[in-house]
Amino acid sequence: MPTHPLLARARSLGNPIIDGDLATLVWQGTSPPHVIDDLHNWDEAPQKMLRAGAALWYLSISLPADAYLEYAFIESRTSKRIPDPLNPNQVRKGAGVYNHYFYMPEGKPSPLVLPIKGIEHGTVTRHSVPTLDFAVGTQRTVYLYHPPVKKSVPLLFVYDGADYLRQAKLNVIVDNLIAEKRIRPFAMAMIQNGGAAARSVEYSCAESTLGLLTECVLPVARENLNLEPIKKGGYGIMGASLGGSMALITALRMPEVFRKVLSQSGAFIAPDYQYVVVDLVRHFPTPDIDIWMDTGRLEWLLDGNRQMFALLKGKNYRVKYNEFAAGHNYTAWRNDVAHGLEYLYGK
Repeated sequence: MPTHPLLARARSLGNPIIDGDLATLVWQGTSPPHVIDDLHNWDEAPQKMLRAGAALWYLSISLPADAYLEYAFIESRTSKRIPDPLNPNQVRKGAGVYNHYFYMPEGKPSPLVLPIKGIEHGTVTRHSVPTLDFAVGTQRTVYLYHPPVKKSVPLLFVYDGADYLRQAKLNVIVDNLIAEKRIRPFAMAMIQNGGAAARSVEYSCAESTLGLLTECVLPVARENLNLEPIKKGGYGIMGASLGGSMALITALRMPEVFRKVLSQSGAFIAPDYQYVVVDLVRHFPTPDIDIWMDTGRLEWLLDGNRQMFALLKGKNYRVKYNEFAAGHNYTAWRNDVAHGLEYLYGK
C-alpha cells in the first residue's frame, strides 16, 4: 500500500509541514492526540486533529511568516503529553516538561544568544541574600552580572533572574551588545523568584517586594559591583509576565530609584480584571521614567498590553512598544529583549 503523500512529506521534512502561511502538524496512529500551543493558550483550548487518511491525522495552523511557535501533543482522554516523533526540537518548560517548537520560514533565533568569539565577557557571581521578612523564605538567591569594564556603571534589576539567566541567556546577550557598542555597559542583579505560589504574591503589587530590592539586594550589589550613584541617572528594572507588570509597578512606586522599565508580555489587563498597575498609571502623576514594552502577537496577553500602551501614551509617558510573532515564553523574550535594552541603554 503506497504511503500517503502527507505522511511522506512529514517523514521527509519533519513536523510541521510548511506551505506558505500554513504549518501542518501530522500524526500517525489509530486515534489522534489533541494539540495544545501558544496560539490557543495551551490547556484552555486543545485543538482536535482532522482525519487525513487511514490512521493519519493533521492540524493546519495559519501563522505569520516570521513566527516562532511552541506546541505539544496530549492524549485526548488523560491530557498526558506525548512526544512528537516527527519533531526532535524541544525546549524545557519545567521539571520533566518539554514543548516542541518550530520557526516559520522567515523566523530565526536571535544571533545574540551565541557568545561572540574574541570579545571580553562579563562574569556572573551567585549570592545568597537574607530576605529580612520582605519575601517568602529566609534567603533568596541573586546572580550578579559584572560587565567587562572597570568604570562605574548603572544597575539593572531583573525579576525571575534565574530564568532570564538560564533560559534567556541574558548575560550573553548583554555581553554581545556591549562588545558591538550597541549599549552602554551596565551591571545586573538577577533575583530568583520564590517558587510559583510565592511569585504570584510577590509580583502582584507587593510593597514588600520593593523592600526586598532596596533593603536586601541593593546593599549586596553595592558591595560587589562598581555602581554609579542612583542620583546620576537611576537604575533599571525588568521582568516578564507578572514580572513585567511588577517592573512597571516598581518604577511607579519608586521613580527616584528606578527610572528605566523593560516589560515583556506584562500581565496588566485580563478579560475580566484590571491589575492595580492600571490605576497607578491612570491616577498617579506621570513620573520621569522611560519604558520599553513588548509582547507576542500569538499570546493571550496581547490585548492587555495594547491597552496599557495606549493608556501610557495618553498619560504622556516616554514609552516604546513592540510586538513579535511568538507566544508567552522565554525563547520569544530572549529573541526580542535586545531591542528593549538598546532603547533603554543604547548609545
